[in-house]
This record gives sequence, structure tokens and C-alpha cells, in this order.
Amino acid sequence: MSPSDCSPTATAPKNGARSFAANPRQVGWQTAMKRAIRSQSELRRLLGLAADPQAERAEAFSTFVPLELVSRITPGDPNDPILRQVLATADELAERPGFVSDPVGDLPAQRGGGLLHKYDGRALIVTHGACAVHCRYCFRREFPYLENGSRKQSWAPALQYIQDDESIEEVLLSGGDPLTLTDDVLAELIDRIEAIAHVRRLRIHTRLPIAIPQRVTAELVDRLDHSRLAVWVVVHSNHAQEIDFHVVAALDRLRRAGISVLNQAVLLAGVNDSVDALANLSLKLVDSGVVPYYLHQLDRVRGAGHFWVDIERGKQLLEQLRARLPGYAVPKYVIEQAGENSKTPIA
Repeated sequence: MSPSDCSPTATAPKNGARSFAANPRQVGWQTAMKRAIRSQSELRRLLGLAADPQAERAEAFSTFVPLELVSRITPGDPNDPILRQVLATADELAERPGFVSDPVGDLPAQRGGGLLHKYDGRALIVTHGACAVHCRYCFRREFPYLENGSRKQSWAPALQYIQDDESIEEVLLSGGDPLTLTDDVLAELIDRIEAIAHVRRLRIHTRLPIAIPQRVTAELVDRLDHSRLAVWVVVHSNHAQEIDFHVVAALDRLRRAGISVLNQAVLLAGVNDSVDALANLSLKLVDSGVVPYYLHQLDRVRGAGHFWVDIERGKQLLEQLRARLPGYAVPKYVIEQAGENSKTPIA
């Protein structure tokens, strides 16, 4: 189903983008995935922005933006901090030294069945190539999911690898986004991980509670709540504008079940490269009971160079955050470097 087939997106409404998305309580998450915007031209039309045929050439990395997220964008504002994350520009076509297809060394870390093993004690399963939103700075925008990503029928090699390595105590589910799996399929995968005796912790990295908050279903929360594993959900929000009432409610459903929720953000030029933006994000998170965990220096993936913020500028921002916020609200500023055995702290 194309976006133009969906009645909420047929014409740009007079009240702007905030009226595009129906109440998330009334629209199931799978319906939300189906009706998401899938072209830059449609995204620009809905938000009252001029067409940009040159920028549309950047759609080699495809567009996917759920209406729930579009509803938080200010129509007609090309500098909106959410829009900046999902709007293709001609800048993506520029070749920049040091920006490559696999900036964090995922491919050398593959061990079969979508499993990546980089760090001691932890292993990551790339569960699926589908995601809640296609962020233009995504470090896996060129990841060969069809050849290397895991799917339900091919999880066996990843699970066998974890079974055979008793040093692995923590399993991370990533993607894509693991919450694009249905509750039944995800529960089956968790069952199989729980059956490995030496695994103690499960970490789920997901953008869905931010982009499509209704994905946090009662069934999902119940399954995580009843896991024998210590469960951590790591969400991804870069700006306070992303966190509306429905997102707060979704995060609260997880927290009330005793599930620890952390946030990872990426430092992005034109999105959150100011102390006000970062402070507002951290305060919105802690007020929602979410720990601001990491602030990542941008991974140098090809096509994302225009989002780069100088590291010295990043250090200054962290110093200013420490002066303004309580310590628990200040994220760790880190960079991931291919071949290293952990994230590298910057400041």
C-alpha cells in the first residue's frame, strides 16, 4: 500500500502535519507501519516544502517515516529538528573523506545468523532489516541485510554460537529494529535465548517506542516482564520534540513493568548541537523516567557527513551540560571505532 492510498495522507490538511496521524491509541502499530511515508516527494508535499529533484537522487537509501512522527514536525520549516533527521538532501550525494559504508566494523564482526560479536560478554543479533524510521544518518544504511541479516528461520546459527560461548552473558537485539517483529515472533526468539543457561541479560535496541509508541503493546510488556532475564530497553531519541504525550505513555508502560529504559542519542548538526537542545532532551527523558545513557559522536557512514559536529564542539557542549544538569541527566559522550573492544569515551 502506497502512502497516497491512505486516506490520512491524501491531501495536506489545513491544520498542518499534526493532524496527519490518527490517535495512536486508535491505530495499531502494524497499520502505522503500512501507512508510513515512503517517498521524499510525498514527505515534502505533506509538509508544504518545495520539491527537490536533486535530493530525491539520495533515495538509494529509501524513505520511511511513520505518520506518528510526521505529526510532530512543524509544517513548512526545513530546519525542524525531526525533519532534519528524515529529509534527504543533496548533501548526501557528496563524497567526504573518511565516510565509508561500514564505519563501525559490523561486517568483520559477523559470526552467522545475523550475529555480531565485538565485545567481551556480549553478542548482538541483527534480527531484521525493517526499522521504525529511516534516519538519514543511520550507520547501517548500507548494511547488506538480505545477505547477512538474521531472519526467523536463520536464527539457529546465532543461537548456537551463543550457546557454545559461555562467556556471553548478555544478548542484544538490534536491526533494523527488533520491535518490527510481531509479539509472537519476538516471544519465540526470547524463549530461545532464555533457554541458554549462561545468558543473564537481554537488551533491546529500538526506535519504535519513539516513532510509533503504540508498538508498546500489553502483550510485549507482559512478555518482557515475565522474562527470567534482566531486560533493558534502549530507545533512540535525539530531540525533546520527538517525545510527546503518547511516547511518554509508552515509556511509562515499560517502566511500570519494572523494565529499565535507557536512551541513546547521536550528536547531529542542525538537530541537537546546542546546549539548550541537549539539556531539554535530557530533562524530558529523566522526567519520563528514562536514563540519558549515551550521546554518540556521529558514525562516519557514507552520505551522512553533513551531520558531523566537530569533537571539540561536542566536548564543550558536554561541559556546559554538566554545569546545567544533575549528574544522572548527563549522557556519556562516546564514539564507536571499528576494531575496538568497547565504546570509546570522549569526555
